[in-house]
Amino acid sequence: MKIGIIGAGNIGGNLTRRLTALGHDVSVANSRGPHTLTALAEETGATAATVADVARGAELVVVTVPLKAVPDLPSGFLDEAADGVAVIDTGNYYPRQRDGKIAAIEDEGLTESRWTAQQIGHTVIKAFNGTYAQDILDRPGPAGAPGRMALPVAGDDEAAKRVVRGLIDELGFDTVDSGTLDDSWRQQPGTPVYGLQAGTEAVTKALAEASAERTADFRA
Repeated sequence: MKIGIIGAGNIGGNLTRRLTALGHDVSVANSRGPHTLTALAEETGATAATVADVARGAELVVVTVPLKAVPDLPSGFLDEAADGVAVIDTGNYYPRQRDGKIAAIEDEGLTESRWTAQQIGHTVIKAFNGTYAQDILDRPGPAGAPGRMALPVAGDDEAAKRVVRGLIDELGFDTVDSGTLDDSWRQQPGTPVYGLQAGTEAVTKALAEASAERTADFRA
């Protein structure tokens, strides 16, 4: 696939490494410009791009930037993406540590990924938000292997969700469908599945045990 990645931090960088190794055509961008991505591009064979251009022709786009930076993404950055583009949101709301208060999330009860979808004007699939970046490199396993790690995936667009789940399987992880974007609170920070390094059964159980009440650590 042709894939655009916005954000070259730990998650974005390691997804660039794995997806290029699997043969995908990856372009990567960050807020500081392509000249800061030379080393990653040379290491992986990915194309360093601007945020405005990274999604051009992409069948899948990964948005992996701090939540507070989402409103600063260029207007229309998805306009030239492929028809039916799947957009992965890896983001989390960290009001005390990084993002400040976002009233729509905290006071109106909007899930983090529903808020992100509204900001960018395109529905998203929530995935990788509770995954340790190093696990993307270190913990893949073959399909059907005992103990293969599973990741929760939420979203409203079933076709896009199938694409994302297929890609995660290709990366070496099982997936558990955690519902719609309005259900995605089950995998937000502070929930049992967040950061869980376990298989399908344990992930399914953790999602079922989640509380919709945001914990104090993740409120402003």
